[in-house]
Amino acid sequence: MTITPEQLAVLMQEVEAADPIDFADLPFDEQELRGLIANHLCEMADAMASFTPEDRNLALLAVAAKLVLENLVLHVQLLRRHGLPVGDSVEALLQRLQNKP
Repeated sequence: MTITPEQLAVLMQEVEAADPIDFADLPFDEQELRGLIANHLCEMADAMASFTPEDRNLALLAVAAKLVLENLVLHVQLLRRHGLPVGDSVEALLQRLQNKP
């Protein structure tokens, strides 16, 4: 891997500056969570070292898509649990999905 887990954790924080994560009152240290995830992703990337570049890109795209979907689902569930409205863009997406034949 061309990036260390520590470097990846720093990049994660830089991305979060534009789109912060609400850790709320989780009983975990934010830096430790970033480190855990960075280690996991670096290990995953190392395991794909024998993949072709195309297969590696497809695998990483699939992982990213799954995480974005999971995040959307958890976000909507949390809003509904607290009786809060979803944002306009999420509502439009959900309406589009419900209207699919």
